[in-house]
Amino acid sequence: MRVPRNSLFSAAIVVSLLVAGCKTAPQVQKPDFSKLTEDFVYGSLALSPNAATQAGYHEHQGVNLDGKLDDFSPAGLDAARNFYQGFKTQLASIDQQSLSTEDRADYLIIQNAIDLVLQDQQQIQSYRHNPTVYMELIGNALFSPFVLEYAPFDTRFGQIVQRLSQVPVLIDQAKANLADSPEIWNRVAREENDGNIDLIDKTLRAKAPANLKPDFDKAADAALASLRSFNAYLKDDLSKKTSDWRLGKEQYARKFAGSLVAGKAPEQVLSEAESALKETRQEMAKLAAPHSVREALDAIAKQHTTPDQFMQQAGKDLDLATKFVRDKHLVTFPSRNNLQVIPTPEFMRGTYGVAGFNPAPAFEPQLGAFYWVTPIPKNWPKDRVESKLREYNRYGMMQITIHEAMPGHYVQFEVADSLEPKSRRALRNIFGNVPYVEGWGLYTQQMMSEEGFMDNSVELRMTMYKQLLRSIANAILDIRLQTMGMTDRQALDLMINDTFQEKEEATAKLQRAQLTSCQLPAYFVGLRGWLDAREDFKQRKGAAYMLSEFHDAALKESAVPFPALKQLLQ
Repeated sequence: MRVPRNSLFSAAIVVSLLVAGCKTAPQVQKPDFSKLTEDFVYGSLALSPNAATQAGYHEHQGVNLDGKLDDFSPAGLDAARNFYQGFKTQLASIDQQSLSTEDRADYLIIQNAIDLVLQDQQQIQSYRHNPTVYMELIGNALFSPFVLEYAPFDTRFGQIVQRLSQVPVLIDQAKANLADSPEIWNRVAREENDGNIDLIDKTLRAKAPANLKPDFDKAADAALASLRSFNAYLKDDLSKKTSDWRLGKEQYARKFAGSLVAGKAPEQVLSEAESALKETRQEMAKLAAPHSVREALDAIAKQHTTPDQFMQQAGKDLDLATKFVRDKHLVTFPSRNNLQVIPTPEFMRGTYGVAGFNPAPAFEPQLGAFYWVTPIPKNWPKDRVESKLREYNRYGMMQITIHEAMPGHYVQFEVADSLEPKSRRALRNIFGNVPYVEGWGLYTQQMMSEEGFMDNSVELRMTMYKQLLRSIANAILDIRLQTMGMTDRQALDLMINDTFQEKEEATAKLQRAQLTSCQLPAYFVGLRGWLDAREDFKQRKGAAYMLSEFHDAALKESAVPFPALKQLLQ
């Protein structure tokens, strides 16, 4: 999955946009939309110094952002609410029909972003219930300046020290804000916090420049003490104040509409997903004949690497996929080649148990983009290791590499990083439509098999269908878990028995489904959106249709909702 700018704006990190002091947006009679877009992008990034660093936006109105942490104080929350409410009022004053097609797409993105942020602050209130919000914020705030080379290392490390010195304040804010928490969120927050402690005490301490070592040690000692106290607080105090992680039907439907922009209710998507599950299993049965689907998948699962070679295999797969895409000219390659394959940071492994993609900053696309691959822990028992390797076998890992990197999210974001003006590029990069993003990754998996990758490999196509089943199950899980009381046992049965997932994969996915909401359906909704957009483009082009032309035209628009994409491609 793509690591949302999220956090890298994940569902947890989007909340960080809520929480830093900022003046409300200026009120004007007839706002110029391009100026409004610019003010929204830069103002919202100023609200979250963490997000600003990740986007490559380092200074706002003369204030350096890279040495600051997001503010979760009551004053910070109030200021953020005023900021977003102010922009909501401005949007309401604009006649959408007077806007260009490009501006209407941006209007829709801004409108949905505001609604989602305000819903989270006012109704869902993640900052009051989800301690992973704080843990992932801290980890990203320290890790981004460590790995993104936007300034000399000593300068960036000095900013890390400044952020470290503010960790105790943020932890105090977290303790003041948190009213209760589902136990699953509490446990994962403690695990992520352990990753933060390791990042500070080992990784950062080992790299501290000599001239900054005393300042680092002082800030680190205070930060570590506060983080360790927070783990004790989570375990001994907050764990006694539990709540349900389910959104419920009303809040879920509202978030679903703004997150996916699918024009469909959750119940309709659920019905389509359950039909697609049956159809996909039928296709797999035809491909597996004369063997059963389970027998065919078991044979494929045996073709896997070793735990020690897990990371290296991802790099080899990347090279193979890159050559095929280039030779077939499936998409015009971006001029940059800045992708790095690295281990997933420990503080993010609770959510990204296998792999993820972290794009280059929107404002600094020349900096590194990262394909994260999560190593298999050395202390796992043999049966758990084997389950993981069977699920992410030779062809399973290739599918992940296609999805995350080539020609998936890496190519997608590199092409989008050429979009002008910069404010539009940043808007669509940071707040863009999730089904467009995740759907592209899944679409490329299907498209690569359609184009004959790996010598028309039956194993690769079979694995693609298996992962398609997984995306279908994602949608079913999210809707049924969040709104229909689906039990853990029912969820595991769906994944293991109906969609052929290994126990380790199914267990990790259940955890992810309990940590997030309205993200898992984006794969299924997005795949259908891409296939519909391609068919629409093909019908209009007729005999002049070229697959690469469709890819280039659609990718250069970046992450707009599919209704807007179809308008932009006309």
